Amino acid sequence: MSSTLTTTIGSYAAGTMFHHIPAAVVDRAKQVILDELACAHFGRRSIAGDLAARYATQLGGPQEARIYATGSRVAAPNAALANGAAGHGEEVDGAHVVGGHPGASIVHAAMAVAERQRSSGADLVTAVVLGYDIGTRVVQACGGLHHMKDRFGLNSDFLYALGCAVASGRLIGLDATRHCHAMALSTFASNALVAFYAEERHISKSLTNGQIAAAGVNGALMAAVGLEGHTDIVGAPYGVLHAWGADDGRDIVAAELGERYAIMGANFKFMNAGYPIHAPTEAVLTLIAEHGIKTADITSVDVGIPSHSMRVVDGRSMRNICLQDMLSAVIVRGGIGLRESPFPEVLSDPDFTRLQPLINLRGHPDLDRDQPNGRGAIVTITTADGAPVTRRVEHPKGHSGRGGASWPDLRAKWQEGLPECDAARLCETAQRLDELDEAGELLDVLRGRN
Repeated sequence: MSSTLTTTIGSYAAGTMFHHIPAAVVDRAKQVILDELACAHFGRRSIAGDLAARYATQLGGPQEARIYATGSRVAAPNAALANGAAGHGEEVDGAHVVGGHPGASIVHAAMAVAERQRSSGADLVTAVVLGYDIGTRVVQACGGLHHMKDRFGLNSDFLYALGCAVASGRLIGLDATRHCHAMALSTFASNALVAFYAEERHISKSLTNGQIAAAGVNGALMAAVGLEGHTDIVGAPYGVLHAWGADDGRDIVAAELGERYAIMGANFKFMNAGYPIHAPTEAVLTLIAEHGIKTADITSVDVGIPSHSMRVVDGRSMRNICLQDMLSAVIVRGGIGLRESPFPEVLSDPDFTRLQPLINLRGHPDLDRDQPNGRGAIVTITTADGAPVTRRVEHPKGHSGRGGASWPDLRAKWQEGLPECDAARLCETAQRLDELDEAGELLDVLRGRN
C-alpha cells in the first residue's frame, strides 16, 4: 500500500503500544474514561438517554456490550449508540479545546468494543488516546467547530466518527490498511446539520453523539470482515480535506503524532449547562461572594464571552444552554448542584423574573483577540449604588488550560452526581485501569454500592 495521509494515520493507530504513551497522558486518559462513563450513567435519566436505551434494546443483537444503567446487553454498535446519547444527555460530559464533545462518542465506542473483545484496561486506554489523537486532528484540520458551523452548517463532532473508528479498530486488532478502511466506512454513516441546535428538548443533540459512536464501531467491524473504503479517505480528492479542510489541513492531521497527545486538551465540566456558561457562572458567584452582593441590589449583569461562544448560548430555547436563563437561576439559587435542575420551578420566582432581562450578553473584543475559540468570560455586576465590579475568568474549572481536573475533583463530582455509586472506589479502580484484565470491570463498579 502506497504511503498517503490516511495510511500515516492507520500506521500510527495500528503500531502505537501502551508502553509508548507517557504516564501523564495515561493518567489523563483514565480521568476522561471515568468521567465519560459516569456522565453516561448520569445521563441515562435524560429524555435522550432513556429513549436511546429503549431503541437500542429493541434492536437487540448478540449480547456483546452493556447499555449502561440498564440490565440490557446488545450488539456493540447499538450499545455505543445508546451510551453515547446518554453521555451527552445532561450536558455534564467533557469538551475539548478543538471544540465539541469527542468523549461522548469516542469513549463509548471504545468501551462497547472493549466489552465485545474482552479487552484489557490498558488496551482501552490506548484505544481512547488514539481515538482522540486522530478525531481531534481531523476536526482541527477542517477549521474547527465554529468554522464548520459557519461555512458548512455542520456540527464538527461528526468527524469524531473517524476517531471512533480508530479506537474501535485498535481494539479489534485491525492492521494499518484495515484502519484506513474503517475510517472511510465510518464516514458513510455520520453527519450532523447544525439545525439540531434549534430543538427544545436536547434529544437529537444528544443522539448525534451516539450515532457518531455507532458509525465508528460499525466502520471498524465492517473493515474487520473485509469490507473496504478509500484507503486515503482523509487526503484523497473528494475526501475529507477536499470537502471541508482548511488550507493547512494536511499538515495538521499528521503533526506531532506520538509526541503531542490530543487527550491532554480534554476539558471537564462541573455543572449541567452549555460549556460557554461555566466561566460566567464562576465569575458571577465569585463577585457575589467577594463583595457581599444581594440579588435584590443587582441592576445589571454584563457578560462578555468570545463571539463564537455567544452564538451558542444566546437566548436559546433549551434552558440549560441559554446563558440568560442559567445565569439568572444561578444567582437566584446561589449556585446549582450537578443533580439539580432549576427549571421550570425557578421561572415563577419573582427574583428570576426581575433578573433575567438584566443579563446583557455580548461578544467581548478582548476575548475575541486573546482566545476566540476559548471559554473565558469577563463579567461586570452593577448594583443599586452604581458601583460596578468586574471579574475575568480565563478558563472555567476543569479546563485543560487550567490544568484539567484532579482525581479529588472527579471524586467530589461523582459523589454528588451518582450517590448510588461508591465514588472513592470508582476513582481508585479507574486509576489502576491499566492493571485490569478486562476493561469492563470498571463498569461493574458503576453498578452501585454492593
